Amino acid sequence: MSYVERPQPIDAAVTPRFVGPATFMRLPLYSSPIGLDVALTGVPFDGGTTNRAGARQGPREVRNQSTLIRRTHHASGISPYDLINVADIGDAPTNPFSIETSLQLIEDFFKDIKSSGAIPITVGGDHLITLPILRALAREAPIGLIHFDAHSDTNDSYFGGSRYTHGTPFRRAIEEGLLDPKRVIQLGIRGSSYDANELQWAKEQGVTIRYIEDIMATGLDAIMDEAIAVAGEERVYLSFDIDVIDPSMAPGTGTPEIGGLTTREAQLMLRRLQGVDIIGADVVEISPPFDMSNMTALVGATLMFEILCLVASRHQSGSGYGHE
Repeated sequence: MSYVERPQPIDAAVTPRFVGPATFMRLPLYSSPIGLDVALTGVPFDGGTTNRAGARQGPREVRNQSTLIRRTHHASGISPYDLINVADIGDAPTNPFSIETSLQLIEDFFKDIKSSGAIPITVGGDHLITLPILRALAREAPIGLIHFDAHSDTNDSYFGGSRYTHGTPFRRAIEEGLLDPKRVIQLGIRGSSYDANELQWAKEQGVTIRYIEDIMATGLDAIMDEAIAVAGEERVYLSFDIDVIDPSMAPGTGTPEIGGLTTREAQLMLRRLQGVDIIGADVVEISPPFDMSNMTALVGATLMFEILCLVASRHQSGSGYGHE
């Protein structure tokens, strides 16, 4: 398939951004991932939120703000739509009244994406959505994880035994054998904790935890070199919680923590992941009810584009996905 036959975004120089239905990057809306290299999708679920809800509105608003994203990356020169087949495939089904039902619905949805051969790039939703995605993508063998977040999300339970919340997905994923903890690195951790030993379990499993202070002391390039070394050369999932960004730049999130990354730092760190075998990615915890001037949703859309360009650049380098 030549690039002119690939799904293409609507040209904002021809059709104004405020015209027509909102889709991720103004791409066509497909009913199936079959034939795609990358499937852009949303998971409008925040049933795992422990305090400030609203992330269920994230996919819709990120679609709106993604109308501001043009087709070519200014630094790399990559136009992903010329290199890979990518489209918006809509949202995973969820049940707002049942966490367990939602987890199964989400897992089944992503199993279909995996079986099609497409790589999912997802907007959440709270961070619990990553667990069923990993169940769909990593059931056969554990994978690596590069995880940007203010919080480790490796707690055991909340409120007297609730094991499925946005603070527990990576503990469950390690327990279920979906992640190799020695290939997991968490970047940007900060903020007060429930107790002094909150991260002890994760550390005992072999998870590499780098606080925001470590990033500032080590430098962006060195910390990302470490991230790549920890995650390894084979299958890696990328999970980006928007609260790793300082709330002055991304206020629309459920659990803000001051002292975070700048948007520029986040972009530079992501760009260091060129060549990594990313089998799926998500940007989560964008909560439009807490946003200001749609700022956080724009950050989410821009980071989604950065990740899309990473996947496309790997295809360009000869490690691509086919469907030609």
